[in-house]
Amino acid sequence: MKNAGKQNLLDNLEQMSAPELRRLLTEHLTRQKLGLYWERDAIAHDKALNANVVLPRLVREWSHTPEGCTEHRNLIIEGDNFDSLRLLRATHAGKVRVIYIDPPYNTGNKDWVYNDSYVGKNDRWRHSQWLEFLYQRLTLARDLLTADGVILVSINDENRARLELLMDEVFPGRRVGCFVWRSRTGGNDTKGAFFSDNHEHVLVYANQGFRFTGDEKSYSMYKYQEGERLFRLSDLTKAHDFRERPNTYYPIYDPETNIYYPCNPQRVWAYASERKIKEGQKIRGDTIEALTAKKLIWFPLEQRVEIFETLEQLKEAIQRKDVPMSGSIPLLFDDMPDLEFWVGKQIGYGRPAFKRFKEGLKNENQPISSWLTPRQEQDTLVEGLNMPVVGTTEEGSKELKEVMGDKAFPYPKPPSLLKGLLAQATRPGDIVLDFFAGSGTTAQVVMELNAEDGGQRRFVLCSSTEANDKEPARNLCRDVCAERMRRVMQGYGNKASYSLEQGGEFAYLQLDKLDASDVALDATAEHAATLLTMRHASSAPVAHQSGSVRLIAKGADWLMTLCPTVNNEVLDELCCLPEQYHEARLVVYASRPKALAALLAERGVEAQVHALHQALIQGQGGRQ
Repeated sequence: MKNAGKQNLLDNLEQMSAPELRRLLTEHLTRQKLGLYWERDAIAHDKALNANVVLPRLVREWSHTPEGCTEHRNLIIEGDNFDSLRLLRATHAGKVRVIYIDPPYNTGNKDWVYNDSYVGKNDRWRHSQWLEFLYQRLTLARDLLTADGVILVSINDENRARLELLMDEVFPGRRVGCFVWRSRTGGNDTKGAFFSDNHEHVLVYANQGFRFTGDEKSYSMYKYQEGERLFRLSDLTKAHDFRERPNTYYPIYDPETNIYYPCNPQRVWAYASERKIKEGQKIRGDTIEALTAKKLIWFPLEQRVEIFETLEQLKEAIQRKDVPMSGSIPLLFDDMPDLEFWVGKQIGYGRPAFKRFKEGLKNENQPISSWLTPRQEQDTLVEGLNMPVVGTTEEGSKELKEVMGDKAFPYPKPPSLLKGLLAQATRPGDIVLDFFAGSGTTAQVVMELNAEDGGQRRFVLCSSTEANDKEPARNLCRDVCAERMRRVMQGYGNKASYSLEQGGEFAYLQLDKLDASDVALDATAEHAATLLTMRHASSAPVAHQSGSVRLIAKGADWLMTLCPTVNNEVLDELCCLPEQYHEARLVVYASRPKALAALLAERGVEAQVHALHQALIQGQGGRQ
């Protein structure tokens, strides 16, 4: 009865006897545990869970193969991502160092499909179906990670708690933390309680040994010296204008030279002045006068200094813009407060700065902060914290529109968000997987990072067609994800193209599902060649090879081949390969491995011969 209940518990309740109901209730109560629970027995399991075999089929005309490309190191896989992950478990187990996904957020707005149907807000088992949907995919993804691999998962605030408990279930003891991302700048009341939900999260779970890169400290900026102490110059201003912060809009005075420095009207000083403090007012930290007395303010040694004897002279200089400037901003202007103060004063045309001394700094990278700073607030960055600056969802939509010409995909993540994360999580030779690839932002960021640091990161994207009854010909993977990558690789607008070394190519793969009993008959040589190349070279061929002996991969002292058929001509060709390629060992996949091994041995050729059928089904099969 337990197995029948697993298939559809609700349909069987009325048919159960009292003892059966008591036994079922006892099982239910005794297996409860602290943490997440969802009604796995009460929902119909995902139809994607099956015992068939998934085989890759290269679609050459939808791939991007520039001149000179001899292998596809990057992959775009079209199909249900559960099937894509089953394939990758058979080819990439333990090879993927970084996974980033932006799964459906379970908003109730029919933003995801379970069991071939959209899940709406009023679905009785909505949350359980969402958890089961992700559970099956995350357990497969877990097997793909390297020993020091990491998975980063975007989620909204509403579903963060559920997903975090699910991640604890799938990745026990591997929680690293959570990034907080300001996803939009608007202030709409999203909860009906005069509350604006403007942030999202990125959960981080990693295997032992993973570390973010951190912010490498560079000491080249410490080029000033005071006695034996090295220091660098730091900005004294903050991003407020003089109307917003009148109390920090004042001239800085250097008592040793009797020179005054005007304040930028659009960026006032970051420190209070004793002359502006009101009676009884308390401030945090030192005033500018105290910092000056402690010799912590740097004043320019060589600069222009002017004295305007009359107000008329000063106004004439203002009209000529012959006054101290900060970029294009004049620091003295006609309607500024207390303009007369500057008459008769020595006015410095340079800019004072704060001295930050090198002594006391630790010689290690600064850890990445969990707070992802919005670009519009980057002027508020805390000194000494590695806080990546990222954009909002609006940036993602704008970027996609620039590439594709219209809004081809809703709410794409901004490239700056993924770039900030992947710059910290990846190394130059890593494989990066996104199995909710959407419009392909992850791949674009991988290429940008390669272009910046000379790395050879490679990407694997999994995306569905999202075809439905109303749009049976819809193909999001081909027409948005792959097309965007093609345009990005070729260059668009004023953006440069990407070379092969930077990742400017990809193989487009579709999935064929065969019953395990039919694999020996229905699997093609192209299926076998593509799967074996993915498994042993972490790449895909650029075209289908012809002939009875197909080269799959080449190592330091071995050569791997595929032989769909075996005859005397094949034997002759195999015998010539070790000498032709100067390799000592020959590895062969064939349908009749024992017979082929014996025939090669008779000719004096040492070879490892493996069963082709076993290689095709290795690592596959569904999970319940």
